[in-house]
Amino acid sequence: MATIDLETEEGRIEILERMLTIREFDGTAGDLFADGEIPGFVHLYIGEEAVAVGACAALDDEDYITSTHRGHGHCIAKGLNPKYMMAELLGSTDGYCNGKGGSMHIADVDAGMLGANGIVGAGPPIAAGAALTADQKDEDRVALAFFGDGAVAQGQVHEAINLAATWDLPAVFVNENNQFGEGTPVQKQHNIENLSETAEAYGIPGFTIDGMDVTAVAEAVGEARERALAGDGPTFIEAETYRYRGHFEGDQQPYREEADIDVWRARDPIETFKDRLIERGELTDEEFETLREEVEATVADAVEFAREAPDPSPEEAYEDMFAVTPPEIEQYARSPRADGGSKRGDPQ
Repeated sequence: MATIDLETEEGRIEILERMLTIREFDGTAGDLFADGEIPGFVHLYIGEEAVAVGACAALDDEDYITSTHRGHGHCIAKGLNPKYMMAELLGSTDGYCNGKGGSMHIADVDAGMLGANGIVGAGPPIAAGAALTADQKDEDRVALAFFGDGAVAQGQVHEAINLAATWDLPAVFVNENNQFGEGTPVQKQHNIENLSETAEAYGIPGFTIDGMDVTAVAEAVGEARERALAGDGPTFIEAETYRYRGHFEGDQQPYREEADIDVWRARDPIETFKDRLIERGELTDEEFETLREEVEATVADAVEFAREAPDPSPEEAYEDMFAVTPPEIEQYARSPRADGGSKRGDPQ
């Protein structure tokens, strides 16, 4: 997805559609998980749509992003197809990672999406490496890392920012402060008022912005991208946002009250942006409902596609593991057992 021009009516409608798609996709994923159709866990992005869409709207097709365990929104914002995403969630070979990645490990390197990641804070080091690649190859592309408030306490995040700052790499670090590291409020995680103050230690710009405002996010990331491409190094952007659902589906959420969620819902990124477009005369309530119905149909088609897609065979469990498959792995693959061993005995 190339840069979306927020200065145009067409671009603003596209932004709204992208946020709606994320909301519908993750709502549907939550339902499918509750019904037992999605294995493992799912971590939903509902409420945070403005961060992913605003950030990716400011990027070019050639730019890289790295994601988190809550990565569905990042994928859709970067332009990945909901059909292949849903197939990945359901474990189908038609998924982006042939059904082996699932919810927390969707990747599409060709689209610049270098992967969601179940390891807290793993994205920034990967983004720093991608930014180093772009720098060494003299390419006009940046690498943007999404990471949560809890990840700011992880050592590898600081190592990545330090390296990128020291070498003036074309990187952008976007901290999605959704107010909780799992069940721990952000105020109990860190000894600073704004997480963007972290940037001061590395001599790079740091900004705290309204992560519920898609326009504010797009503008901040756009400026950071320009700075990075000019050779002036990375920027740390803290986008204050909120997740409406639990840390994971099934989370009982004893750490917060429903009234707290309502306060943030009053600033819902989709509703406020929709109202802004209506006030500008660029959208009507009827047109919005039509757009919502189109998005619902898109996601419904994705579910149907995923349900009809083929399941992997047991032998495929050993594929995509090595560039050159060792003989002992070939032996296991020829006759796999449910417990991971080989029916022909252990390899000699």
